This record gives sequence, structure tokens and C-alpha cells, in this order.
Amino acid sequence: MIINFLFYFFSFSLLVSSLMVISVQNAVHSVLFLVLSFISSASLLFLLECEYIALLFIMIYVGAIAVLFLFVVMMLDTKTVNVKKDLLKYFPFGSLIGIIFSLEIFFLIGKNFKSNSYIDSVLFNFYTNWFDKLDTLTELESIGQVLYTHYVVQFLIAGNILLLSVIGAVSLTIKTTQSARKQVIFKQLSRTYKNVLIV
Repeated sequence: MIINFLFYFFSFSLLVSSLMVISVQNAVHSVLFLVLSFISSASLLFLLECEYIALLFIMIYVGAIAVLFLFVVMMLDTKTVNVKKDLLKYFPFGSLIGIIFSLEIFFLIGKNFKSNSYIDSVLFNFYTNWFDKLDTLTELESIGQVLYTHYVVQFLIAGNILLLSVIGAVSLTIKTTQSARKQVIFKQLSRTYKNVLIV
């Protein structure tokens, strides 16, 4: 019962956040809704017992790509443009393209699911939870067993490379010598036209 409620909750959250990504005018809010849609889809994958793909969604898409989008949008400082008057102009054409695209997807899915052994319709199907019937491990446990037994040396080498890259990035930001040139903001702002030009 609780699984069905969580499934409907995350599905509704995914649909709403995906709609808000393309409808919100502020670019920062759009990226934040994109992060929410990634988290909702990862939660749906957790409910479907695809833990590895769900963690990849969170680490790669939310942790790297969406944060990169957010930094780029915040650094560009784009101006918010009022697009409400253009909405009614492009709405009929956009709706027509959306309906055609949805019909193509529906016909394609219906054609491929005609060979359903349970019933001859794409809307009805029976689900068998083979995970409860078979005594197996989860995805994360099986990947962890392979990773920490057969590939433990490669895993440690990759961890050391990442540690060295973090140390290198931090050491580049530390001032090593006192003779390095510095920019004094007060001197730069207090310059006048006479002091800059040499006659």
C-alpha cells in the first residue's frame, strides 16, 4: 500500500517538475526543478529495485551536470524576458506537434506490444515479481562483491588518482611565494587620468 502511494507521489512530482522546467521563466528556478525531476526519477528507480541506476542518476546528473548548469546560469546572469505575449502565438502549433508526437509513440508501443502473452492489449498486463521468487542479491550487493574482490586493485588506483587530483587542485590555490604579483584594488580604483598617462 505504501509502495503504491510512493510510486504515485514520485510520478506526480516528476510530471510537475518536468513541466515546470520548460514553463518557468527564471533560469535558476528551471535548473532547480530539473534537479527535482532527477531526484524524483531516481526515487522511482529505487522503488523498482534498480538501485545502481538510481545512484548513478543522483551522483552524475544531480551531483555534476545539474550543478554545472546551475553555476553556468548563475554566472551568465541572464535577464528575464516576458514571454507571455508569445505564448498564445506559438501554442496552437506547439500543441499540434505534441499531439502528433504522442500519437506516434502510442502507435509504436501498441505495435510492439501486440505479442503480449497475457492479453492482446498494451493497457493490460500482469506483473510477476521475480525478485521475490528467486533468492538473489540486490544490484548494489552484487556489484560491490565483484568490485571489492576481482577489481580491488583498480578500485584503489582510481581512488588514489582522484585523491591526487584533489590535492593538486587545492595546492594550486595556495600562495607559495611572497614575490607573486598581487592586485591592490584600492590603488587600482584610486587612479586618475593624470597618473595613468605618461607624457
